[in-house]
Amino acid sequence: MDNFQKDIDDRANLTLSNRFELLLFRLGETVQGEKSELFGINVFKLREIVPMPAYTKPAGIKHPVLGMVNIRDQIIPVIDLPSVAGCKPVNGLNILLITEYARSVQAFAVESVENIIRLDWTQIHTAEKAVNGQYITSIACLDDDKDSNNLAMVIDVEQILYDIVPADHDLHATHLEAPKLKIKPGATAIVAEDSKVARAMLEKGLKAMDIPAQMHVTGKEAWEKIEKLAEEAQTAGIPISDKIALVLTDLEMPEMDGFTLTRKIKTDERLKHIPVVIHSSLSGNANEDHIRKVRADGYVAKFEINELSSVIEEVLERADQKTGGPLISRRQIA
Repeated sequence: MDNFQKDIDDRANLTLSNRFELLLFRLGETVQGEKSELFGINVFKLREIVPMPAYTKPAGIKHPVLGMVNIRDQIIPVIDLPSVAGCKPVNGLNILLITEYARSVQAFAVESVENIIRLDWTQIHTAEKAVNGQYITSIACLDDDKDSNNLAMVIDVEQILYDIVPADHDLHATHLEAPKLKIKPGATAIVAEDSKVARAMLEKGLKAMDIPAQMHVTGKEAWEKIEKLAEEAQTAGIPISDKIALVLTDLEMPEMDGFTLTRKIKTDERLKHIPVVIHSSLSGNANEDHIRKVRADGYVAKFEINELSSVIEEVLERADQKTGGPLISRRQIA
């Protein structure tokens, strides 16, 4: 676990080459008694890894929340991750993964931690149609051999939190205060987001803003669609803004991450004026520095749907005024 305390800048620089670090851990056997599988989580989501401490179980706490723990004077809910994933620890719950998602902190109890490995996002594949698991977002190939069975299942923490942990975030977008925005007739928003929860929320939010949207699970899918629309615009002799109003992208995605997608857009002469808003549960100075480097026009943390609508409105206004440059505001990059 000491290896986790590496230089954060070194880890952040991986984003410049479509790479990241994955923490591998085990949850035990499946309830059917099958072998223990490897699971993974992006290291950027981790605050720290600690041995399993004693925890308090207040009245009313329901499984799979085990209770509450005090970590560095912060009270954090402890979630039984093996139970959520349908596993049974053989050697008990020994490790806590302290994570930060969408401005919330929680601890996941796991059986054991293996190691941290560096991967290219091209080694991560969407699991929506490949795995019958509600809380698996993607599958990681742990070596360069595409036919290898050396795999790890990447946990969909956003879905877990949506289902289990109460939060102030309006994930259902039931209290959306969205302005009706005018965009060019025929133009659309290109959305890249691998989380089902986030996609549903974004789709509902954009509909409330009267912005047509095309949803994509990976950055690669979104990029291929953007290239196709750019070719259509070029053939028709019209500006790309007649086809694409803005791009809304997550950062963590199979095959191509949001940093790479944004960089491709902003370095392409045909596309560089398309507004790009990054919507991610990743936070911190390192990520915000890289968001600036790839010249994104706005950034907002998940799942602040009303904040997102304000950012989109401001970014579109800036694009309409043709003033250029990234939009910096209190709701975006500090």
